[in-house]
Amino acid sequence: MFCVICNNLEKAFKARSSEYIEAKSSACYRVSTMFAAFRNVDMERARYELEEHRRVCAFALKAAPRLPQRHTPATLTHLAA
Repeated sequence: MFCVICNNLEKAFKARSSEYIEAKSSACYRVSTMFAAFRNVDMERARYELEEHRRVCAFALKAAPRLPQRHTPATLTHLAA
């Protein structure tokens, strides 16, 4: 079971995620966080597109869902439990 759209969206998410991590670790992050914020928005959009497609994709519905996990601060994890 293979979906080309799922594969492309997953690659896009991974690329945006890498760009965001790179932006946060760059020297300019200390001066301005705006660049990293833009990368974060791009990453979240890619994640949203992937999640939306997987909700309607026949291949993804048959396979076990492997959606990227959102990073939840430890304080919120305790509140949710």
